[in-house]
Formats: sequence, structure tokens, C-alpha cells
Amino acid sequence: MLKTVRNYLFLLVVIAALAWVSSSAVQKRSLSVWASDSPKKYGLTDAAYEKMKSKAVEAKTFVQQKGYNSTICFMIDMSLPSSQNRFFVYNMAKDSIYNAGLVTHGRCNQYWLEGRKYGNTVGCGCTSLGKYKIGNSYQGKFGLAYKLYGLDKTNNKAYERFVVLHSHECVPETEVKDEICQSDGCPTVSAPFLQKLATIIDQSKQPILLYTYDQN
Repeated sequence: MLKTVRNYLFLLVVIAALAWVSSSAVQKRSLSVWASDSPKKYGLTDAAYEKMKSKAVEAKTFVQQKGYNSTICFMIDMSLPSSQNRFFVYNMAKDSIYNAGLVTHGRCNQYWLEGRKYGNTVGCGCTSLGKYKIGNSYQGKFGLAYKLYGLDKTNNKAYERFVVLHSHECVPETEVKDEICQSDGCPTVSAPFLQKLATIIDQSKQPILLYTYDQN
């Protein structure tokens, strides 16, 4: 009987140890998303980084007033070329960048849009600048996607326009020489980058802010 009890206790200790190792592995995988880097790694000029920080000041005030996630927000600088990382995971608490990736801009119903043009009307096919609330995930035409709710007069038609955060195979995983594909207004990223963003979004108990802006 004593031997049976000892064997049972030993089994419980083994199960607990395996559970701890498993949870630690999950935590490490989650934390790997949060690797912090300097702006120089992403080729940001001082002007671009200063602009980002000024937008972050606006973002901080907004999230504190509205009850959004006050640590992390997503920043998209549409003035940068699409071949360069311009979708940034920004830590508002430390004013630092955790991650970055490529993202499309809207073609405004043209075969190929030269330069930048923005719009907010249904059917315009353009990127809309402004602040967005990232909503629930769903499985759409291109797989995993997140609903977006425009919070400014410049993008308040986003939900009606079906502007969402999703991935597409045309978006490379790393920076490239030439401009990447264009969208019908959705901020479209690569599938691996979307999975990193999904980890952040899904683990947040509060809504995350997405802020799309231009340098002007």
C-alpha cells in the first residue's frame, strides 16, 4: 500500500513538472513576439521616428481616455515606401518599437496607384488615415482577419467599406527592393506577421489601437 502511494505521488510530481515546462515554453514563444529593437534597425530616419513618437503622444491620450490597451498600439506610416517596414508594434510605455512588417496601401480603384491618395467613401478603394479600433477576428476570404472600426471623420466608413486587417500571399515577409502589391483599402500584411499580431491582439484584455498616418 505504501509503495502504491509513493508511486502515485511520484506520478503527480512528474505531471506537475511537465505542465510547468509546457507553460514555460508557451510563455517563451509568446515573449519572442516582443523582441525590442532600435528604430535604426528598421531604417527609420530621425524625422520618421520623431513623427511616430508625436503620434504616439496622441495615441496615449486617446487610449487612456477610452479604456484601450495603454501599453501597445500599432502604428502605420503611409509616407514610407511599401517595400519598407512601415507597420510598427509600438510600446507606448517605453516609447520603443517591438516589431515591424510590410503593409499594403489602397490603390483607389486604379490598376496601380502612383504616390499616395486617401479616401473614406464606400467603394473608393483607398486607404483611410486615422485611428482604428481592432475588433474581433473571423475567417474571411483571405483567412484570418480582424474587423476594424474607424474612429475619426477621415475613416469612420471603414466598417461599412469592409476595411479589415488581414494577410495575403502577395505581401513578402521581409523588405524588398520594389514596391509591393496594393489593396482595396485594407492594411494587408504577410501571413507570418499577422500571426505575430494575432498573438498580441488575442492576449490583450482591452482593445488595441491601430493608428494610420502620413508624414504631412
